[in-house]
Amino acid sequence: MTPYKVYLLEDALKIPFNPDGKILFTSEKMELVHLTLTPGKGMEKHSQPFDVVFFVLEGKGNLEIGSEQVLVKTNTCIHVGKGTLRKWSNTGSSDLKILVIKNRC
Repeated sequence: MTPYKVYLLEDALKIPFNPDGKILFTSEKMELVHLTLTPGKGMEKHSQPFDVVFFVLEGKGNLEIGSEQVLVKTNTCIHVGKGTLRKWSNTGSSDLKILVIKNRC
């Protein structure tokens, strides 16, 4: 048995809510999600009971963290601590693609 496994975006499970997101990898300790927000779309304000790291793969947008607004663009990495409210918005004219890394430890 090989000590690795390859995961393909086109084979990943869709998240059970909007927006367009696919679970690339999940385990007891972490989850990796590929999220796509089309222009003008976003996510409702929410929090998680664990730390999350976002890496913007493509596009630009706004991440509301608590009461602060953070403008993000391609190659931006943001760490958000557990229990912190946040809300994503695509403010650009093309898709906003985000890699979401959930640390469940």
